Parts: sequence; structure tokens; C-alpha cells
Amino acid sequence: RQAQAVCIPAIHLHMTAATMQVSQQDFEKAQEQLKLLKKDPGNETKLKLYALFKQATEGPCNSPKPGMLDFVKKAKWDAWNSLGNLSQDNARQKYAELVSSLVSAESAGQKKDASPEEGRHDGYETILVTTKNNITKIMFNRPDRKNAINHKMYREIIKALEEAGKDDSTIAVITGNGDYYSSGNDLNNFTNVQPGEMEKMAKDGAVLLKEFVGHFIDFPKPLIAVVNGPAIGICVTVLGLCDIVYASDRATFHSPFSQLGQSPEGCSSYLFPKIMGIAKANEVLLFNKKLTAAEACAQGLVTEVFPDRTFQKEVWARLEAYASLPKNSLAVSKQLLRSIEKEKLHEVNSKECEVLKERWLSDECINAIVSFFQKKSKL
Repeated sequence: RQAQAVCIPAIHLHMTAATMQVSQQDFEKAQEQLKLLKKDPGNETKLKLYALFKQATEGPCNSPKPGMLDFVKKAKWDAWNSLGNLSQDNARQKYAELVSSLVSAESAGQKKDASPEEGRHDGYETILVTTKNNITKIMFNRPDRKNAINHKMYREIIKALEEAGKDDSTIAVITGNGDYYSSGNDLNNFTNVQPGEMEKMAKDGAVLLKEFVGHFIDFPKPLIAVVNGPAIGICVTVLGLCDIVYASDRATFHSPFSQLGQSPEGCSSYLFPKIMGIAKANEVLLFNKKLTAAEACAQGLVTEVFPDRTFQKEVWARLEAYASLPKNSLAVSKQLLRSIEKEKLHEVNSKECEVLKERWLSDECINAIVSFFQKKSKL
């Protein structure tokens, strides 16, 4: 389920002082501008907007604190309460300034999109898909969320892999937009689930994850990961299913499964011990060890590491050379390499998803996620 959008009601106050009237006009104008935004600004920004709106219209937080498991209401309450005694006038001003910055950023983005990159694929919101020089590039595109994968992004990546597997490109490349490759599963996927919906959430999540990983297992062409920055969780584990992994020297690799009360996925429970050896894989999958790019390369997860300043130039020059190779020869060779273990990989994927479904329903996992959000709200 996608994170629920914060609903911001339109409440009009009666002001008397001239300065207040000007402020109120800006405030009301900002509310109208907010409705015209086409791009979701993200949950953190929506919480700021909600808190500033409540502070502007009602003053300091005056409602009782929600229960710990009511994630959405608690997040809203925490955001409002954090504003303390900020005056209503200042709250209106900050609200208008924040909306103005969102409008400006979206306007700049639309101008940039007016001259789309060659071969831009339409129909995606959370990723950018382009085809150029026989390369289909799938770029995670939620930089404001560190490219965290929400449910919509999972489905769009699945769709992009299906299309890339059938198009005329020779190879496919996965990378991230911004400073992060991907921060992994968006934990906001868990925040709007009511107690009676937990089993459905876990079942649907396991089905989606199984399909997602299955598309990496079955991808028919060479699939190359270009890891431009930190990688976390699911985006680390599926690297074992990629044919080549190139990384910037500023990339890190972290799979904090036990820290969040969860368990490995992406066939990592099978592939990581084969790639790294059992002892090193245990450090990563059981004890949350974060690997530097150099360590990941030494342990076989990463193919080669490049200096960040020359990373894009060197890697894409190499990829363009690969893409000039005979397409069918590469595809047939890839299938020979993968066919030996494809059945086993699908079996592992199914088992991992079944275990994860149980973990998501456990008190241990729920408490770990609550603890994560508590720590995050204190930062």
C-alpha cells in the first residue's frame, strides 16, 4: 500500500490587523498552489505542511498523543508538537515559503523535462527509463527519499524490466539518481496498516516481493548495476542476481535485516554464501555489517570500484563498448550461465518470501519498526 497522503483541510480565519490580512492572503494562496502540484512532495514534507497548517490555524499542539501503533496519527502529532510555541503568524509565513519552494522546484523540473533525453520511456513516476546506444537505463528516481522503494516503485521496476527484456537494447543498466543508489524498502510501506489489515499487508507484500525478485532471476539480457552511492536492503541483495556490479568508491552496502526484525531476501540467503563464503555472508546478513565498496569488491559482490570523480565517465564508456557486442550472442550466453541455477533461485525466492511474511507479522518486527521511527523522529 502506498503511504497515505496527508489531508490538509482548508480553514479560513478572520483577521483584523492589516499585516495579518496580508499574511492570511499569502497563506490562502499557498493552499491553492499546493493543490496544483503534480508531483508528490514526499511524506516528510507533507508532515511539515500539516504541522505548519495546524499551528497556523489552531496554535500549539492541543490534541492528546496517539498510541504507539497508530503510526500515521503519531507522525502527524509529533510533527505538530515539534513546532512548540511558534506563533500562528510565523507558521503561516513558513507554510507559504515551503509551498513556494515546492512550486519553484517543480517548475524548474518541468523546464528540464521539456527537452527529454533520447529514448525517454513514458508512463513512469518513480523511475526514469531511457534507451540510448543500445542500453536501456533504469534509474531509481526518488532522490528526496534516498530512492527508497515504495509499492509503486516496485511495480514500475517490474514493468521496466519486462519492457527492457523485450526491447531492442543489448544490455540493461540499473542505477540511482542523486547521492544514493537506493536506501532500500521504504518503511513508510508499513506505517498506514491497521491491526486488522496486517495479514493482508504481509501476504500482498510477499507476493509483490516474489514477483520483483523473480524478474531479476528471469531477466534475459546482461543486467548491470551501476552503484553510484550507498545501497541498503533489497537493493543490495538483488545485486547477486546482476551479471556485473560497478561501484563508486563512495558506495556502501548494508543489509540491516535483523536490526529491523526481518530476514534476507533477493536470493541472498543462497547467493551471498556462494559469493562471499559463509563467514563473510553471516556478518552481512545476520549481523548487519556495512561493507565499503572496496570490501564488497574484495568479497566478490562488486565487480570493480572506480573513483567517484571519474565513475560515470569510465563506467558508461565501458558499458557502451559492451552494448556494441552481438546482442543475441550475449543473451544466449547469459541464459546458459543462468539456466543451471534458475530453478534453484526461484525455489529460494519463494522460501525467503514465506519467511518474510511471517516476520512482518511478528511482534519483534513491529517493535523494531516502531523503534526505528521513534529514533528517526528524534533526529
